[in-house]
Amino acid sequence: MPDQPLQPFAPPAALFSYFNIPVGFSAGIVVTWVLYAVFAFWAVYTVVAIYHWLKYSHASWIAFPAIAVHLFVSLALMSYALNGQAYFLAPYLP
Repeated sequence: MPDQPLQPFAPPAALFSYFNIPVGFSAGIVVTWVLYAVFAFWAVYTVVAIYHWLKYSHASWIAFPAIAVHLFVSLALMSYALNGQAYFLAPYLP
């Protein structure tokens, strides 16, 4: 409803009854660590891809700018996903 204030997202209470989340953990902590795992996988995958691109396409003039743009955008998205801050993109984000 447009006339109602926004409510924060809360996962269904029954969802956590299926999982044995220890008492000291919250859903936010679990999501944060899952995101860290995803980004660690992304980092390894990116390093391997950059290595292969530079090794086998070193004559390509677009390699370095494309890698730089990829890293810049990815780090901005990671920063925004993990702590809600994309410092250098803050003026452009809602």
